[in-house]
Amino acid sequence: MSELEDLTAEATGETVGEAKWAALRELERRHPGLDKAAVQFEVVAEGERGILGVGYEPARVVAHLPAEAADEAAAAATTLDETGQAGEARALVARIVGTLGVDAEVVARDDPEAIVVTCSGPDVGLLIGRHGQTIDAIQYLLNVIAYRAHGDEKKDVVVDAAGYRARRQATLETLAERVADRVRESGDREELEPMTAVERKVVHLHLKDVAGVGTTSEGTEPNRYVVVVPD
Repeated sequence: MSELEDLTAEATGETVGEAKWAALRELERRHPGLDKAAVQFEVVAEGERGILGVGYEPARVVAHLPAEAADEAAAAATTLDETGQAGEARALVARIVGTLGVDAEVVARDDPEAIVVTCSGPDVGLLIGRHGQTIDAIQYLLNVIAYRAHGDEKKDVVVDAAGYRARRQATLETLAERVADRVRESGDREELEPMTAVERKVVHLHLKDVAGVGTTSEGTEPNRYVVVVPD
């Protein structure tokens, strides 16, 4: 990969926002610690929703990271994975990766909303597992450990590899829409699977302006879940 290609990421999504999010995540995978505000986006195509799947065209976005911002991200990444909860999370994931025999580099960063641990390398597909079961189990384990170690002061831990979390967000949004449709039709509330606060926020925000339903979170950490209720 050339230096120019390394600073550019193209992604698609059902919406421009989803495509931007996926492109940003790809740049973050390559440049842990980057300043998101420095990333510049070029909308190649707005996308078309189509009717009943006919005429659908995904939105396409290209994200550009200035070379100076990439240098700053490289400097920041050298310290982000060595201290605090981020350091603990990185060490745990690195140990799991080594035990599984996966060839991957593990880097952690402390974002405002969560500790993000990113794994990159030729074998990360093994880390993701079938339908994301392995990486979700690792993420769940890290959040249980973080909750026991830090209590209410802990941050959620997000474990990502090969852009899996971008695909996970799209899956959650699709699931939220289907559950909302069922709740509107039946008039009965429906509980979703336990999720981290970051994933619950995805569902809450996606259904925020959907007519006929509302959302709430119930249960206790780390088994807290979203409930979709008729409104």
